[in-house]
Amino acid sequence: IKIKLRIFKFGGASVKDADGVKNLYKVLSQTGYKDTIILVSAMGKMTNSFEELVNFYFNDNSKTLIHLKSIKNFHQNIINSLFDKNKESVTLSLKNNLYELEKFFNESNSKNYSFVYDQVVSYGEILSTTIIFSYLKIKGLDISFLDARKCIKTDNYYRDSNLDWDLTVKKIKKQIKKGRSYVTQGFIGSDNKGNTTTLGREGSDYSASIFAYSLDAKDVTIWKDVPGVLNADPRFFSDTTLLTNISYSEAIELAFYGASVIHPKTLQPLQRKDIPLYVKSFLNPNMNGTTVSREIKIKPMIPCFIIKPNQTLLKLSSLDFSFIVEKNISEIFELLDKFQMKVDMIQNSAISFSVCVNNKYGRLRDLVKQLNTKFKVEVNENVDLHTVRHFDQKAIDKIKNNGKKILLEQRTNQVVQFVTI
Repeated sequence: IKIKLRIFKFGGASVKDADGVKNLYKVLSQTGYKDTIILVSAMGKMTNSFEELVNFYFNDNSKTLIHLKSIKNFHQNIINSLFDKNKESVTLSLKNNLYELEKFFNESNSKNYSFVYDQVVSYGEILSTTIIFSYLKIKGLDISFLDARKCIKTDNYYRDSNLDWDLTVKKIKKQIKKGRSYVTQGFIGSDNKGNTTTLGREGSDYSASIFAYSLDAKDVTIWKDVPGVLNADPRFFSDTTLLTNISYSEAIELAFYGASVIHPKTLQPLQRKDIPLYVKSFLNPNMNGTTVSREIKIKPMIPCFIIKPNQTLLKLSSLDFSFIVEKNISEIFELLDKFQMKVDMIQNSAISFSVCVNNKYGRLRDLVKQLNTKFKVEVNENVDLHTVRHFDQKAIDKIKNNGKKILLEQRTNQVVQFVTI
């Protein structure tokens, strides 16, 4: 019988401190770890911390080394809590990695923010997996360490790289030996020059599905601090319900609208090979959580609420009150692409065109400047985009009665969206 591998992915919240790492070991003890590839994110909020480091490097270099020291102390404290003895080698790995990073800061003269970002922020994953691997070895697990950059091959579109699928599949099959288990990183890869690249924020889930697809895995489990996929984000809604079953296409729709549980790119590779995805709680590993698989109806069938905060609503109208036609719209989209704007909602009438965008790369001002040459532009920053899938009147009232002003409303038979301020 051919044994199929399982893929486990643990996010930052699951390994935010020493207790989290101990709990990860506990989960593996309960679920078994044989023939499993374990992908781990940076610890806690370390990705944010490394992002701050990049900002200091570009904007306030005197603070770079001070901030790097606080990152070192954070990881050293976790090491001290996890290892009674045998901590010399893992402490040395920490020192060596951070020495490499310091060397990069001293030697790099790159002005390319996204390039520097990927070289620096990727250390969050490198450090977390180094510590976790060492801990699991000390606990007696027969497990190997794998640098994901040897497998995940991408182009050089830094911060949101595109995968070279053929080469990646080849490399993964070459690196993974039958009958072994591995600890590796989510989120990171490398380009053809060997520079580190990243797959976009929350890209660790995508990494898990890349490994699953390449190895025809049995299944993928994403371990989270929630019981599974909920019908609303508990940070914004007090009453949430667990969705026990959803189809790939339903999950893709929810992810597209911004549900933060599953990364949008994660689902397509799994769907192509019919690999089920489980979203489970690392606090209650024996609970069923959510199963995402081929076309099963959403269970239970209830409205699903998604909020995307901090969006920007642009309302464009022609300077001479002429119609906004296909040619104008294609010009607008060309500019949105040029300035790396993620479009989340569009609406047009005869003389106006509204678009809700995510200013992820901070290029809004440049975009507006160019749009102003051809259109009258109205800008509303810090708006919230509310999406409700499978809505009913009660769900609509819930959004309409939250005391915010509605700037835009749009509905289809399945989905209603509101932009509020």
